Amino acid sequence: MRAIPLILGVVALLGPAIASAQIPGPETYTGDFWTRPRLTGDWGGFRDQMGKRGVTLDVDWLQTFQGVVTGGREQDSGYWGLVEYTLRFDSQKLGLWPGAFLNVSAMSSYGATAIKDTGALVPVNTAGILPSVQPDEPATALMELTFLQFLAPWFGVGVGKFNGLAADANAFAHNFRTQFMNLGLSLNSVAILAPLSAYGGSLIFVPTEGALVTVAALDPDGTPRDNGLAHIFENGVLLDVEARFTIRPFGLVGHQLLGGIWSNKTRTDLRQDPGNIATQLLENQFPRLSDPGPVLRRIIDRFFPELDQPTGPLKTRDETWAIYYNFDQYLWSPAGAPDRGIGVFFRFGVSDGKVNPIKYAFNVGISGNGIVPGRPDDSFGIGWSRVNLSDDLFAPVRDRLGLGHDHEDAIELYYNFVIAKSINLSLDLQIVEPVLQKTSTPSGALKGLDTAVVGGLRAYVRF
Repeated sequence: MRAIPLILGVVALLGPAIASAQIPGPETYTGDFWTRPRLTGDWGGFRDQMGKRGVTLDVDWLQTFQGVVTGGREQDSGYWGLVEYTLRFDSQKLGLWPGAFLNVSAMSSYGATAIKDTGALVPVNTAGILPSVQPDEPATALMELTFLQFLAPWFGVGVGKFNGLAADANAFAHNFRTQFMNLGLSLNSVAILAPLSAYGGSLIFVPTEGALVTVAALDPDGTPRDNGLAHIFENGVLLDVEARFTIRPFGLVGHQLLGGIWSNKTRTDLRQDPGNIATQLLENQFPRLSDPGPVLRRIIDRFFPELDQPTGPLKTRDETWAIYYNFDQYLWSPAGAPDRGIGVFFRFGVSDGKVNPIKYAFNVGISGNGIVPGRPDDSFGIGWSRVNLSDDLFAPVRDRLGLGHDHEDAIELYYNFVIAKSINLSLDLQIVEPVLQKTSTPSGALKGLDTAVVGGLRAYVRF
């Protein structure tokens, strides 16, 4: 406690240098219907005044309609809505001390998705697992509550509840609201054991302009709907280290990102004695993936009753790790518009494959924005994603019944129309080859699972 006045004194001396890390937001909310950045405008000037004082409030509404046209588990459709609330404070603009930021965000969801109808392991709609982690579980949850304090222009600390969706940023394949919908193209799938929202602390380094390095220690059991602190770090810790750098080869903007995850939480080993396979399906929960457990349990009950008799305690492991990398790079930009043009992106990730069901993950694609004549704000993209499963994941069941491959592929195309600065409307098409090529009917029989063709319509409004 005695150190607090000293720290505040140092921060005050640093003054405007720290203030360069400003909270993102529009310079003004004014303008006509077509040009203002938010649908409701500047609220009679009040919103602009609050922004100048360091307080911004956003309410965003994302609606998605998706349907399985052919293939998959069922030819059905679903409508899903997601509302996001974001409140940010800049202490210096509020007349307090410089370098401090308070960020609060929450989500509410409703409806039902077509995720399970596809039969895919990786969700075809990232928004459809928010904020509950599992598909088709509408909820309201706190995603972020963080306090950040820069102690120097190049160094800061953060504490609170962190939003995991901010990690693995990519200029062309990260924003599920207006870019790719498939989770395999929005984030690196090898990071599925990292919580989507969790309490912890972080160190922030800004070594040079355009560079950002973060080191975070998070509660591995954190979830968006868990706001209690009583059991934080009770089952270990998850460390996430990430470095992102801006590059400009030939004057064209790009980014390089390298990250790693390590955790010492005790988790269920994927390789089990045959009699423990059914129990393993109940124990293993994989955030960010559709749960294949119910389907495989029905198959085991009907075709492999011997695998439903536990032979002993489940095997466990005390650590897991994953490494991931991505880049985005403009290949062409019009003169004087470095944030427009055509570019490429790429991701790769690898995990230990011992408790993590995803051994390798890849995605690659091409995106463009602001290049269609008469449509300066529209964007589009085409991408391919592959996840390779660990050899230890449900191998006895997969091999003996020929249930499928050791990988899952998805191709996605989208075009995002900017109707007004605050309104986006997207068309989306995905072709997904599920890792499981067979599924079970309600009667327990096996049926083939063909490549799924999924059509989507998405609307995103910023109020």
